[in-house]
Amino acid sequence: QVHLVESGGGLVQAGGSLRLSCAASGRPLSLVALGWFRQAPGKERELVASVRWSNGDPYYATSVKGRFTLSRDIRKNTIYLQMNNMKPEDAAAYYCAAQRIGSNDYDSWGQGTQVTVSS
Repeated sequence: QVHLVESGGGLVQAGGSLRLSCAASGRPLSLVALGWFRQAPGKERELVASVRWSNGDPYYATSVKGRFTLSRDIRKNTIYLQMNNMKPEDAAAYYCAAQRIGSNDYDSWGQGTQVTVSS
């Protein structure tokens, strides 16, 4: 099991920025990928951004490309989601998730952090 702890959510005005952090821990910490999902009320959960742990290859949803940047600190087993030029439609509960080696999907989840964007 991977333990994920998120931080950094909050209230921001449209056009503003927030940075989310997600620290992963566990023994062994055998990761395929770490990612950020979000879910707004009445909407399905969507993958916003992710990174393959072996080579750092990123993925971004079309809706956030050019505005969000995912980075990682390998030594700290931590990923960061820098969210710029935020829009009201970015408001959601954001969840960090991990896909472990041997799993074909994300199977560990953080507790979530709320992001609110005022227009």
